[in-house]
Amino acid sequence: YQQGPLPKRPTRASASAKAMYCTSGEEDEDDEEDYQPPLQKSALASKGLTSGKEEEDTPPTVPHFVPAREPGPVLDKTKSWSVLELFQLFFSPTVINTIVKNTNLNADNQKRAGKKYPWNPLNIKEFYVFLAILIYTGLVSMHERSDYWKRSFPYGHPFPGNTMTRVRFETIVWTLHLSDPAEDEENDKKRNTQDYDRLFKIKPLYLQIVTACKAFFQPYQNISIDERMVSSKARISIKQYHRDKPTKWGYKLYVLADSSTGYTWNFFVYSGKTVTPSEHGLSYSSVMDLMPFGLLGRGYKLYVDNFYTSPLLFLDLSAKNTGACGTIRKTRSGFPLTVQNDLPKKAQRGEVRWLREDKLLFLKWMDKREVTLCSSMHKAYSGKTIKRKVKEQGVWQTTQVPCPDAVVDYNKWMGGVDLSDALLKYYRVQQKTMKWYKTFFYHFVDVAIVNSYIIHKKLVKGKADGTKALTQKEFREQLVKEMLMHATDFLPSTSEAATTVPRVCTKVKAPSSLFMVLVPR
Repeated sequence: YQQGPLPKRPTRASASAKAMYCTSGEEDEDDEEDYQPPLQKSALASKGLTSGKEEEDTPPTVPHFVPAREPGPVLDKTKSWSVLELFQLFFSPTVINTIVKNTNLNADNQKRAGKKYPWNPLNIKEFYVFLAILIYTGLVSMHERSDYWKRSFPYGHPFPGNTMTRVRFETIVWTLHLSDPAEDEENDKKRNTQDYDRLFKIKPLYLQIVTACKAFFQPYQNISIDERMVSSKARISIKQYHRDKPTKWGYKLYVLADSSTGYTWNFFVYSGKTVTPSEHGLSYSSVMDLMPFGLLGRGYKLYVDNFYTSPLLFLDLSAKNTGACGTIRKTRSGFPLTVQNDLPKKAQRGEVRWLREDKLLFLKWMDKREVTLCSSMHKAYSGKTIKRKVKEQGVWQTTQVPCPDAVVDYNKWMGGVDLSDALLKYYRVQQKTMKWYKTFFYHFVDVAIVNSYIIHKKLVKGKADGTKALTQKEFREQLVKEMLMHATDFLPSTSEAATTVPRVCTKVKAPSSLFMVLVPR
């Protein structure tokens, strides 16, 4: 890229009209003598660049969209799937058996260590009741966990006291363990070595959730990658600080989500710096790790922010038949260093400068602030506009502002992970814990519910009988109900339920409502 002295500044009118890539499509002949071309065409050609006032941008050839599977749920669409069956795609019976077994083993270890608390072996159906109560806490919020079992005014909720005592629920929470305690001890012996696995305690559920997310849904053409923060104040090395996120402190996950639905398709937990860093850095390796191209297919369009965007990454993605677009930092290696075609200091909204090198388009667009993007799949400008409010003669008015195609598509499709985060937070499981792996357990429950809810919407939408999809709130309510029905033969009698008022619990085989009927004596 050529460096050179700044050109003579044209007037504002000529700056917008005579820009190398003018958005108005007209030239101001009166200022032509004062206008100095930013870069000579011959100089650009020697560097493999394309430029010129009169020259139209030629967009790169984008491969046809050929996904490895049909986009949407990868399930039998002729079958009538219940809410619980969809949830069990992610929390499979196998992984639940593993959690129950390891929780019982952890309780035995605690007893051998001298800790005294009431413990009866946990079974599968009781674990479903435990899960139902956890999901219920996201639907009904209380200041204290013990408030859910209170019978005095203004509480008095029959559920969950009629299915599990508070002591039993708290005991399961204290004892919950995802991995084998004996294998945990072996892993702890490797601490401060390369063989130590910081995420070992969540691996059984972690690997199952990631595998299921990719197995039962195929993303649509537009996808995005971004960070997700799982809130935590724990004192542990894998906790991160992210100043640009609403959740500043917590565990960082790198997530690939479907932009149109918010489905979490792939993710991994960032556990800190590794002893052997990747060749091209975390921003490059995280994208490549999240995109198994054989399972995705070709022709996908990826949107990322300036943490990931680099010319090297976009060229490598293009070689794998994947288009990419994202904001880019001016200090990124490979970004054009020339300033001869830069935006003027007082550029008006809608002014554009662009530069093309082979398949990559670098552009600057003036909105309220300067926006810098890189794309391997867009044309510089095709006449699109967006609405903006501007102040003219002291009055705010709505006007149409020229906008590059890359900016329009980026604003439309970049929010896949943000949409997923919003769906997760609406009715998330609200549990405080001192153990970091339990924080991930609660988060994985929410991920499983939201992903199964998105699959439910897509399955219902494809039916011809006009069935309406449930809202997420209704979906969670139905899931709690079906979990309780699944564990009907476990549901305790009145004597086992925590209560302050004598009552009789009338049980039915298939309750029609979420809660069981309580009849005072």
